[in-house]
Amino acid sequence: MPKKILSYIGSFVGLGMFIIAMVVLHGQLKAWHYHELIRTIGHLPPAALLAALGFSALNYMILSVYELLGFRYVGHRLPWYRVVFTSFISYAFSNNVGFYTISGSAVRFRLYSQFGLSAIEITKLILFVNGAAFWLGLCAINSIVFLLVPFSGPLPPVIPAASPHIIGVVFGSILVTVLIAAALRKKSIRFRQWEFELPSVPLLSALILTACLDWLLCAGALYVLLPAHAGISFPAFTAVFLLAMLAGLVSHVPGGLGVFESTMLLLLPHESSGAVFTALLAFRAIYYLLPLGAASGLLGSFELLQHRKKITDALYGFGRLGTGVIPYFYAALTFIGGLVLLFSGATPARHHRLNLLIEFLPLPMLELSHFMASVFGTGLILLAWGLYRRLDAAWHATLLLFLGGIVFSLLKGLDYEEAVIMTVLGALLVAGRSNFYRTTALTGDRFSPGWLLMVGMALVSTFWLGMFSYKHVQYANELWWKFGLHNNAPRFMRAMVGSMATVFTVAMYQFFRPALHRPSGTAPGPLPAAVRPIVEASPSTTAWLAFLGDKRFLFDDKESAFIMYGIEGRSWIAMGDPVGNPAAFSALVWKFRELCDRSNGRPVFYEVSSDNLPLYLDLGLTLLKVGEEGRVPLAGFTLEGGARKSLRHTLHRLEQDGCSFAIVTREQSEENLPVLKTISDAWLEKHRAREKRFSLGYFNEPYLRETPFAVVRDREKIVAFANIWASADGGELSVDLMRFSESAPKNSMDFLFGNLMLWGSRNGYSRFNLGMAPFSGFESHSLAPFWNRLGALLYRHGDNFYNFQGLRRYKEKFDPVWQPRYLAVPPGFSLPLIIKDISGLISGGLKGVFAK
Repeated sequence: MPKKILSYIGSFVGLGMFIIAMVVLHGQLKAWHYHELIRTIGHLPPAALLAALGFSALNYMILSVYELLGFRYVGHRLPWYRVVFTSFISYAFSNNVGFYTISGSAVRFRLYSQFGLSAIEITKLILFVNGAAFWLGLCAINSIVFLLVPFSGPLPPVIPAASPHIIGVVFGSILVTVLIAAALRKKSIRFRQWEFELPSVPLLSALILTACLDWLLCAGALYVLLPAHAGISFPAFTAVFLLAMLAGLVSHVPGGLGVFESTMLLLLPHESSGAVFTALLAFRAIYYLLPLGAASGLLGSFELLQHRKKITDALYGFGRLGTGVIPYFYAALTFIGGLVLLFSGATPARHHRLNLLIEFLPLPMLELSHFMASVFGTGLILLAWGLYRRLDAAWHATLLLFLGGIVFSLLKGLDYEEAVIMTVLGALLVAGRSNFYRTTALTGDRFSPGWLLMVGMALVSTFWLGMFSYKHVQYANELWWKFGLHNNAPRFMRAMVGSMATVFTVAMYQFFRPALHRPSGTAPGPLPAAVRPIVEASPSTTAWLAFLGDKRFLFDDKESAFIMYGIEGRSWIAMGDPVGNPAAFSALVWKFRELCDRSNGRPVFYEVSSDNLPLYLDLGLTLLKVGEEGRVPLAGFTLEGGARKSLRHTLHRLEQDGCSFAIVTREQSEENLPVLKTISDAWLEKHRAREKRFSLGYFNEPYLRETPFAVVRDREKIVAFANIWASADGGELSVDLMRFSESAPKNSMDFLFGNLMLWGSRNGYSRFNLGMAPFSGFESHSLAPFWNRLGALLYRHGDNFYNFQGLRRYKEKFDPVWQPRYLAVPPGFSLPLIIKDISGLISGGLKGVFAK
């Protein structure tokens, strides 16, 4: 919880920094009007624009060198053109959006996984590029510039004159420390199952040179756009540029938007703030927006080529691609569409278009259209979050707002440019229909802190643009109620109130309304009719867990197989492998995966066998070993020989003492249930235990009526029992619920197991399933994955929580063949939450899991 609060505080701090930047911009541009800025942008020299374009193109090429050096660090080779392609798209997204781990890293994972890199290699590459390349490059260029270049800019009074040199010393110290550590440290750095090596000194040197060239080209792209009378040399300008970049970085505002511009205006010596600001706007368009548009086109083309079928359905195929990147792409485009409508409503309409429009449109309709266009724009920036979450309702609502945006853009001022943008975005949204399939509530998931920051920035930017556009209009209360053809300022004020009211209403609704959780599928309750024949025909005895009544079921289309699962938190936990027709398993696990995705759940498969591991790997899940299952071969099973001497002695001794073994059929179980219930309750009380569920049976009479029992009688009195699971083909035999009374002779359960195995052998069963030995069979080698070493540690030293070694030793006396069992989970850092959810589902919390 504290971490979540800190994330919200960080977003509010970022929004505060952005507001301060907007105030500074407003002060710096107080002598300029909106129309003057527009004219100045139109008069930028073509040669300067081409030079900025050239510097930007060279800069993006240099950025790909970071990736190439990263591949040398990772030790993987990839054709250079694929590296340049991925680098350009990744940097174009991350430079504009910020939140690098979401945007640029998502693109890298998507593309590099297509090019054959493993998740570990991609993670190492991202850490190299985001960590070593970015931060060491920043340290290098800042230390060089601020130590060697005399800073001549007018620093604000609150900043000491020595600050540039202090910055140079700090960054230089960090750089020297890292270089010394790389030269002296030979051992790799380990974090969980990951292992990282520090880059070599030659590799770091190449990285530093690349970084210096990168920052110089980026600064050059802006420098050539400045008016000739800016009166500053390129080295001094580079220092100002770096300070502005640092300010944008510290602010945590995506792309440093507004913070970078206001810092540049404060520090640059200039005579015309408006001319400098137009250069900054042109730099944003050339260095940021133009590459973003190109990268979006390249990414879309790549996805179409990767999933091409027929030319006729290629457009619709685009919507089914890139599960990690494409929804983010649509969300970004929708957010931009909302900004277009908001910014259009905050700027003056063109007079000649209004004069033409008023000839056939009443003034009240024009006023309403202006207001609704801004409200619809606000709705789009809010709905973009739902598109990122792949919500079906968000898709429908967004399409309606795009259609409304087209109509209102034309009716408020014949703004056909905005109408064309809305049309294109709406067409792209239709093409991506299949991407938005989650049926959860539209407002069920609260906005993330980062998204709240972006929504706040959108409103603040719109408010600033409107105030700047109408700074010449003297404010008066009468403006709110002033209506007229050319009264643009009052229309902006009313539209701004509508936008803010929309955001406030949604925010309050989300704050006071709990998140909805509507799981799909068959709810726990009466057993579906299709379950029984599938269980009775299954070769696996764990299928009998379906009769517990605590699970949901997901069937294939022909109802020939099912997945039984439970929901705890956000984890949708399937118990074991699918049950039924193996030919249906592949489609069924994907159906389960999609069901979880639609409900924003985590797909988890618990205690799955090695037979079906390719199915879970195809889903993109990570496999973790959870223990081993013991199976005793029953063909020719006998108690003869030295290996089973102890078991043979136990059976003979208890028989001589008056004990007997018997099978109680399903028809006979009803009359014996009261006695068995008394034994079970006494056993639980003695061991201070509580019933487990989900993966183990408990004393549930409807469930126990479905199975026969193996019982041990001491002079006709039942003293121990276990219910029997038997596969239909006579393949596997097992037991589930095992209990014995306080008066039962010692080794009564050995007596039960031995006799049951002999009975199974005589009746044609091929194996006896002893169940799991948790955390057994783990490799504790120093190079083994972290999870395996943790499991080995728990197995050796976890007796205070659970008798892991004792359970394994007990089952070893029957000479079983051990088979591994796995947990299939989504990759990432959600494993602790998944384990917590599994624990809650089985035991009602961690206390129940670790209780003996």
